[in-house]
Amino acid sequence: MKLRNALAAALAGLALVPAAVSAATIGGTNYAPQYDFSEFFAASDRRSFQVSLAGTAFPGVDPGAVARDLLPMLQAAKPRPALTFTYDKANEQARPNYRLVLVFDAANDLGSASVCNGAVRTQPGKPGVLKVYAVYCRNDLALSETTAWTPASGPADPRVAGLFRELLAVVFSDAPELRPQRGGSSRP
Repeated sequence: MKLRNALAAALAGLALVPAAVSAATIGGTNYAPQYDFSEFFAASDRRSFQVSLAGTAFPGVDPGAVARDLLPMLQAAKPRPALTFTYDKANEQARPNYRLVLVFDAANDLGSASVCNGAVRTQPGKPGVLKVYAVYCRNDLALSETTAWTPASGPADPRVAGLFRELLAVVFSDAPELRPQRGGSSRP
C-alpha cells in the first residue's frame, strides 16, 4: 500500500511539472496562407519593428510606465532576426507596413482583421492576470495571431517576460510546416 501511495504521489507531481515550467498559456493560433517567416526576417532584420499596445495590461498602473517596462522584455524575447522593437509609428506611406499589435484584455469577439485595420475593442481585465491578443500585420492583413495569458502582479513580474518569450516564438514561428511550398504544391 505504501508503494502505491508513493507511486500515486510521484505521478501527481509529474502532472504538475508542465504547469510549473511554462510561464504562460498560449491559446488559439492562426496563420494566414500568406504567412512566411522569411518575409518577416527580410522585413525586420537590422531594422526597427513597430509594436502597438492597446488596452490596459495592468489596471491601476500608469500605462506609460507599463509600456516603458514591457519594451525591454519584448526586446529580450525577440525572435531570431536582429530587429529592434519600437513604439514609434511607421511612416504612413511605408508599404508594406509590418507591425505587431498587442491588445490587452481584448473583447471576446475581436478579430485580427479588425486589429490590423485599427479597430480595437477591450473588456475589463481580471486583476492578477495578464491576457494579451497578439496580431502580426502587413498593411491591413493579419499574417498570424494568438492569445496568451499568465498570472502576473505587474509589469516587473518575471512571468511577464516568460509570456513574451513564448508568445513571440508562436507569432513569428519558423516551423517548417508553415513555410510556403516551392515548385507548385500548396501548403496543407
